Order: sequence, then C-alpha cells, then structure tokens
Amino acid sequence: MTTIHSWFPIPIHADFSIHNLPFGIFSTSSTKPRAGVAIGSSIIDLSAAFQLGLFEGIPLTPGVFEQETLNAFIQLGKPITSRVRKVLQESLCSKASPLKDHEAAIVDQSVATMHLPVKVGDYTDFYSSIEHATNVGKMFRDPANALLPNWRHLPVGYHGRSSSIVVSGTPIRRPWGQVLPKGSKNPVYQPSGRVDFELEMAFIVGKSTELGATVTTDQAEDHIFGLVLFNDWSARDIQKWEYVPLGPFLGKSFGSSISPWIVTLDALEPFRVAGPQQTPA
Repeated sequence: MTTIHSWFPIPIHADFSIHNLPFGIFSTSSTKPRAGVAIGSSIIDLSAAFQLGLFEGIPLTPGVFEQETLNAFIQLGKPITSRVRKVLQESLCSKASPLKDHEAAIVDQSVATMHLPVKVGDYTDFYSSIEHATNVGKMFRDPANALLPNWRHLPVGYHGRSSSIVVSGTPIRRPWGQVLPKGSKNPVYQPSGRVDFELEMAFIVGKSTELGATVTTDQAEDHIFGLVLFNDWSARDIQKWEYVPLGPFLGKSFGSSISPWIVTLDALEPFRVAGPQQTPA
C-alpha cells in the first residue's frame, strides 16, 4: 500500500482511514438523506463537496449526490465512481483543499442518521464457505456426509427476500412459523426458538446486464461496486422443517442487516490474497 498522509484529523484506530473512504447515505436534523463518504469519525457531504467544485471535470449527473440511495451514482460506472473517490482522497491530502475552509461539507458521525445505502432490486445468498456449509450439513443432515455432491462444483445459492434487507441497527422481529418438535410427526405454529445470526459479506452489484446475457468471472469486477457486512438472520427451527427440497424460505426472509458503509473494491485491492485452491477446478 502506498503511504499517504491526510491533513484531516483521523483517530489512530479508526476504521475509516484515508485508505478506506467508504460510501453511504446519511441525513441530519437539517438535511435530507444524501451521499457521503466516511473518514475518521466524520462524513464528507458529497453534495457540498460537489458545490465547492471538487469534482470539476468529472461527468457527474446533476443532483446525483442528493439522492436517497447510491444507485444512480453507482450506475455511472466504475471509471467515474473510482475517479470521484480518488479526487476526494487527493483533496483530503492536499493542504490547498477547498474542504479545509468549508466546515459545512464535513459532518460529525455522531449527529448523522445512516440509511440503507442502496435500493436493493434483487438479492441472492450464496453458500460459498466450505466451513459454513459443512457445519450446516452436520446440523441438518448426516454429519458423515455434510456436503452434498454438487457443492464443490457450482455456486450453490438461494433467492432471498430483498424487501426485508435493512440497515444495521434496525430492530429485527422474532418470526413465527411451522416448527417440528423433537419426536413429533406434526408441526406446530409458534415463535422461533432458534434465531441465529451469520457473519457474511455482500457484494453490491451496480452495472446493468441484459436478460439472458452472461457475465464471466473475468468481467465480474466491472460489475461489483463494493462490499458491505451482511447479517443473514436465520430461524433455524423453521428452516430445518421447510428447507427440503427447495431451500430456505420463511426461516430466512424475516430480516437481513447490512452495514451502512460500502467499502469499494479500490480500497480493498491492496489486501487481495489468493483464494483457496478449487478442487475440482
């Protein structure tokens, strides 16, 4: 990673360093939801930065930073969104930055309310961790044959409910559903007694494709804007009864939480490592 230094005061252990600069949607008591970038314990108001001329020369859609989601900004494409992040990073390292003399463009996170960063049009949950897949297989099936034969050959996934994705901190209501008590042949309808959480990462895809088009693995990064932390809330007792043969439904659809900040692939690039060996290829 290239060493760069910012004039902006950043706590030494802050998640939002000059190397990160994630995008999100925030509001305050005096402003409507709008786009921002986190740094230290503050937020750069991108609409205010735009009005200061910070992004002059970048072909941005008027009002793109004043939207209630980042969808329109992300759809401008990686060449533009990456350039916006780069210009902002350079400005936060320049003593001549217009941001230094305009406090209105900088908001303290403590007075901001965070919102869902994107409008989620669709959502697929993939079963990509061999440790997780093995553990769930042991819980629900034969422990000696935890992984089904197809798991090593294709990206196993299920279609989730996008309408129940909420920003982190939103209360999740315990779901009701059918549960098969131990030793019983008939299910009962009751609140879930086995609500579980799962630490996952979600990829925010913002580039459109035509119906029937194919996106190769080599092209994937052109479509991925960034990543968020994802909590796939699960009602294990409801899931166990309903998931055969078509997979999760009500045991998974009552709520999913995502972090409010999207960390871009640009920020993660210096930390790229080789993945586990695929067997079979």
